[in-house]
Amino acid sequence: MANIMDYLKWRGDLTFTQDPPNVVDALIFSALSYVCYGERVQSDPVTPVRLRDAAEEYFALEDHECRCRVKNDLELLHIAASTTRFGFAEICMYRDEFIPEQETQFAAMTFLLDDGSMFLAFRGTDYSLVGWKEDFNMTFQQTVPAQRLALQYTREVALEYLRPMRLGGHSKGGNLAVFAAARSSPMIQQRILSVYNHDGPGFTQYLMGDPGYLAMVPRIRTYIPQSSVIGMLLEHEEPYTVIRSKTVGLLQHDPYSWEVLGREFVPVQEITESSQFVDATIKTWFAEMTNQERNQLVDVMFTLLGSGGVDSVQELLQPKNIRTYIKTLSSDVGIRRVLSTEFQSLIEAARKTKLRFDEERELLEAGTEENIS
Repeated sequence: MANIMDYLKWRGDLTFTQDPPNVVDALIFSALSYVCYGERVQSDPVTPVRLRDAAEEYFALEDHECRCRVKNDLELLHIAASTTRFGFAEICMYRDEFIPEQETQFAAMTFLLDDGSMFLAFRGTDYSLVGWKEDFNMTFQQTVPAQRLALQYTREVALEYLRPMRLGGHSKGGNLAVFAAARSSPMIQQRILSVYNHDGPGFTQYLMGDPGYLAMVPRIRTYIPQSSVIGMLLEHEEPYTVIRSKTVGLLQHDPYSWEVLGREFVPVQEITESSQFVDATIKTWFAEMTNQERNQLVDVMFTLLGSGGVDSVQELLQPKNIRTYIKTLSSDVGIRRVLSTEFQSLIEAARKTKLRFDEERELLEAGTEENIS
């Protein structure tokens, strides 16, 4: 089945004026935001640079392969830049902020399109431990720094370019896009055509009744794969569309695994039972924890993970780091107590969820048998 790479080869000869931006285009812009573009884009963020030119500069960098998140990002950039559709889109307002002491990882860029609109793309979580900790902070903080930066960024772009806009992002980037749209002024919201959340987490309960968020709900388009975990976290008021992925489990978070048919994703009826179980278990677990307990758990987890001087999640499972974690656990009673307590709470939440699912299944089967008889 086709994915976004195949879509580019099929649709890449059409401009956005000829064929307006669609949901697949939105995912491509979201994925392109993962690229750490070169000096020309970064040094003068206001002056637009064609994606084709930015890609040429990027691939000329000696370390360009080391600067990417995954190899598919490089292939996407190469193919997109060679098309008429994306190659002539202009990148501007590039922003990339990484502040470890403030637990902040944020990046965004704006694509100016030939149809007179623009797409604000927010980067998802990178492989830094700082970026992952900021994501976990969302479970107990009303707002995190990246969300506030996303709102500020949207205001700046809206002032600089008086165009209709779309916002989007993958993973945390989807959360940032929704937050920025929800908290923008009514004047900016009037210019927002759509907001695309590609398997991004939701929010704590406080945002659900926010007037700005409720005003944007009809324009928020959330997509999750059938075994979604990340996209089901926290709370969503907006409906979501479940789509087919060619992989399994957590690997379905990868946007390159999402199946595409024409100008749409391939839909499926609902998320898998395993995804529903994980989602219900985590929500039950969180519901029984105070914000203070969530905060403590996150701090303890990342204190442990950082005990070996690890900066990237790619380093976490190296043998030397695993040995460090074991040593830390054996010597730090406080860390061991918190993790043990919360692990037991998670197991209990899973047990309650299984009982509830079993009861619901029995009721459903009883009702089905009664209808047949």
